Amino acid sequence: MTAALLALYRVRGLLYYAACLVLVANAVILRTLDHDLVDTARGAAVNAALIVGAVAVIITFAGPRLLPAHAPRTVPAPVHGRWLALNSPATKVPSHGVRAYGQAYAIDLVHAPHDRPRPSFGGRRPMRHPQEYPAFGRPVHAMADGVVVRAARRHRDHRSRSNLLAVGYLMIEGMIREIGGPSFLLGNHVTIRTDDGVFATVAHLQRHSVTVRVGEAVTAGTVIGRCGNSGNSSEPHVHAQLMDRASLRTAHGLPMAFAGVTLGEGPGPVDGLPGNREHMDTEPQHLALRE
Repeated sequence: MTAALLALYRVRGLLYYAACLVLVANAVILRTLDHDLVDTARGAAVNAALIVGAVAVIITFAGPRLLPAHAPRTVPAPVHGRWLALNSPATKVPSHGVRAYGQAYAIDLVHAPHDRPRPSFGGRRPMRHPQEYPAFGRPVHAMADGVVVRAARRHRDHRSRSNLLAVGYLMIEGMIREIGGPSFLLGNHVTIRTDDGVFATVAHLQRHSVTVRVGEAVTAGTVIGRCGNSGNSSEPHVHAQLMDRASLRTAHGLPMAFAGVTLGEGPGPVDGLPGNREHMDTEPQHLALRE
């Protein structure tokens, strides 16, 4: 029973969208058809869609209680230097508010060097060029030894969403992007499969900066792209996550810790993640993926 519920939980998004598609088709198309057989089929389809949609909603809230516990996996940080954490699993889980697309334990990192402050949020300018942010163009490194299974590189780098009006636009934009699928949300991204079946993803990379291809073997610490502002992103930053499957639609997120980093004003190096609004300093060194 538990296995069946977990299987449903993996495909909850697909079930929900399928139900919505049937209901929309009924409202827009099927109502225009006048035939007893069509009416019977339409009624059955609508009832089935309502049941499937209800199951998807229920399993979305109940499913996380069934997920097995995993110890954090220590990986090298995907960036070097001084970075600020946003949407961190060290503060809350799921870190981005939802568990969809394997991002329950994902973290967002923005570059925050001492000598170049990033533009502040708010003000009259709703959008800024990505080049105005110190994160844009910074090297992004592989978090694991393994084989590349996904490598998207053609999504454009858009302007930032720099005040509340622009964030409202971002939310509408995000709903449209979701219709296109996970790739349109992550923008340019790379996913690496380790030998033991863990999948490490970094996202929102700069257009045409991805240097690896599907099937290529890479080593942890290798530069695989540069920080950009592609996909559903409010400003140039690096989104990093671990998953148990390659498919973003069905993957569960896995907890992680960055190896050998200094968190805030504390002693270092330590293995861990910065909390929301906490800085992280890294040392540019090769650190192998380990349990």
